[in-house]
Amino acid sequence: MANLVYKRVSTDQQSTARQDLVLEEVGIEDPVVFEEDPATSSRLHPLQRPKFRELLSYARPGDTVHITEMFRLVRGTGHILDVLDVLHRDRLALHIHDGAFSAMDLTARHPRTASCCPP
Repeated sequence: MANLVYKRVSTDQQSTARQDLVLEEVGIEDPVVFEEDPATSSRLHPLQRPKFRELLSYARPGDTVHITEMFRLVRGTGHILDVLDVLHRDRLALHIHDGAFSAMDLTARHPRTASCCPP
């Protein structure tokens, strides 16, 4: 099972240094990193971002998607539900390492149906 890391910044004036630090502290084993180009708009739906789409194409059931904070991936509730639908469908886990939602396993129970994800 692969550890897939998704990193993104909102502008080309920002860097992924903080994300790198958080992920380094966690010690993810053999990460496969997908990093958006800073020119990729944060206004794009997450499922439309090139590197996140590439991550989803690469992923296999049982893989884990790692992000530092939820807002690195999504900006609103609708986007969260859309992404969780895809992760659930593809049987991928989501691990958020810092900030809001970091203590929650959002893929353990599907929010729209309350059915548990298959192993």
